[in-house]
Amino acid sequence: MVLTPAQLIRLIMGWAQTKELPGPQKKEKRLLIHQALTRDPVDVESLQAAALSPGGLLTDEIRRKVWPKLLGVNVYSLPPKPGCVLWSGQEVRQNHKDYNQVLLDVRRSSRRFPPGMRAEQRQILQQQLTDVILHVLRAHPELHYYQGYHDIAVTLLLVSGERMAIALLERLSTLHLRDFMDPTMDSTKHILNYLMPILQRESPQLHDFMLRAEVGTIFALSWLITWYGHVLSDFHHILRLYDFFLASHPLMAVYFAAAIVLYREEEVLACNCDMPSVHQLLSHIPTDLPYETLVVRAHQLFRQLPHTELAKQAALQRHK
Repeated sequence: MVLTPAQLIRLIMGWAQTKELPGPQKKEKRLLIHQALTRDPVDVESLQAAALSPGGLLTDEIRRKVWPKLLGVNVYSLPPKPGCVLWSGQEVRQNHKDYNQVLLDVRRSSRRFPPGMRAEQRQILQQQLTDVILHVLRAHPELHYYQGYHDIAVTLLLVSGERMAIALLERLSTLHLRDFMDPTMDSTKHILNYLMPILQRESPQLHDFMLRAEVGTIFALSWLITWYGHVLSDFHHILRLYDFFLASHPLMAVYFAAAIVLYREEEVLACNCDMPSVHQLLSHIPTDLPYETLVVRAHQLFRQLPHTELAKQAALQRHK
């Protein structure tokens, strides 16, 4: 019997704290994804369910097929490869106003590449990463580059290749990342302002402690604008979160931030109630977090505390 998306989620939620799904559940999930992809039209709802549920999309091969569907990208109409006669990558690299800053950030991104990669391979990837970013910025002059954007771009590039990465990044930049790409940080600060109301609803004690410490929410800035790509060292964990965020509302990254802070509540309350101490603690994400448990918690928070209900409180945060 083939399970429905809802049945599959209920079945494998019990495995949320394990590193991998057991063999039978993984096989069932692969079958569900395959069937969703081969339906006409593609069953995007089932693909979203698979990406949300524990284990995410399992492999990069599956991600290359599913990520475009989650974002509504037409895989049969991808942008031309940079450097071809229709698109001069060299011209874009040298003439774009953000070229120098992008180049600096790309050079610093080498830690995100697979370990042991040869220098010439890394150089090719860095050039591709630069081209991917600048292609999107040239196509959308209303978008403003920010430091951290390259962390998202490199994840897409490593999984899906250059042409698909351009298409995915372009779509993301006009949807999930759009508020981060304004000329000022006002919209980004507004998104960060959703964090404290979530904490207040779930743990007034933790919320009040953080207010007294005057720590604010800046510790979570790099989490949100890079989809945690800049702060996590395990690429497996980064990919799991990208599966989750691509299948979710654009504000899900801030709900995941709330899940992390709530999970670390005892640590926070045990430290000195001052800004430097709390900021230092929260700025460093432990390597052993139970990511599947946190994904489930973030999804629960999103359902229990809809962003529409928190919007007024978030707007009031800027006046505090």
